Amino acid sequence: MITRSSALLQRPDREARPLPLQARWQTQLARAIRDPRELCRRLGLDETWWPGAERGHALFEVRVPEAYLARIRPGDPADPLLRQVLPLAEEALPTPGYVADPLEEAEHAPAPGLIHKYAGRVLLIASPACAVNCRYCFRRHFPYEENAPSRAQWERTLDTLRDDSSLHEAILSGGDPLAASDRQLAWLVERLGTIPHLKRLRLHTRLPVVIPERIDDALLGWLSATRLQKVMVLHINHANEIDEAVVAACRRLSDAGVTLLNQSVLLRGVNDSVEALAALSERLFEAGILPYYLHVLDPVAGAAHFDVSDDQARELVAGLRKQLPGFLMPRLVREIPGEASKTTL
Repeated sequence: MITRSSALLQRPDREARPLPLQARWQTQLARAIRDPRELCRRLGLDETWWPGAERGHALFEVRVPEAYLARIRPGDPADPLLRQVLPLAEEALPTPGYVADPLEEAEHAPAPGLIHKYAGRVLLIASPACAVNCRYCFRRHFPYEENAPSRAQWERTLDTLRDDSSLHEAILSGGDPLAASDRQLAWLVERLGTIPHLKRLRLHTRLPVVIPERIDDALLGWLSATRLQKVMVLHINHANEIDEAVVAACRRLSDAGVTLLNQSVLLRGVNDSVEALAALSERLFEAGILPYYLHVLDPVAGAAHFDVSDDQARELVAGLRKQLPGFLMPRLVREIPGEASKTTL
């Protein structure tokens, strides 16, 4: 079983009391729910859900922080936020075409923590950890233990970037890059800023959504200090994920000169209706975030129960276009291994 940096996050006591929602982000990260039965109990799901939750957890461990848990409706197994984080027995069913590495990232990893698939930009695995384990994650089988570079290995990777003048953008990903310490991120971003041909820093993260307290003064300090243009791509799938704490975090980022975009995944039982997608785009804009991509599901093993067909996806987008102005319309895309960019559907 592959897990995400379990040694980095201490397993909470099974009987631990809920944390106050304003607890330090590091405490919330360390004390996230890691037991499928505890998750079911806390949300009022009866014992019939336990066997499936435990079976899914054995394949990909549960991780749900308190701030995210507070937005889930208790007693409702169909809640769209719960659907994203609750393990199910269906995850163990083999499905043709669903594989461990659906985007063939192993073919584009020239060094630990480095993925280079597209011209002009390079992706760095800045942290192996996540604040929440989403059940549809395309990297749920990713070998993070092989992609956690030491400081010396990072220096060699930075030399590689320095020698390639075709690169204009560095993307910090993971896991979730913001699960790393501010000290480590400040060092890495400062070093990236010394590479003259780099213009942009992009961060792909879910942490401002699941633990809004992550957007603190320390983070804003190193983010504001870089000369690089800053883009943060958030990952929000449903309007209910955006509470006032998330809005406040996004405002702090915008005030620091960060461009905020969102990418969603089209998920059965979560956002597979025109109403849900329209509400998401509207709520994103209220929070100062522009819709960017709506991804169809990457065919990762364990996530087939979330699949929405291409035909239905196109119908949903056609319906969405009748309700929203163009600037609130995400692009419906699929990532196809070997292609030079995302493929518009």
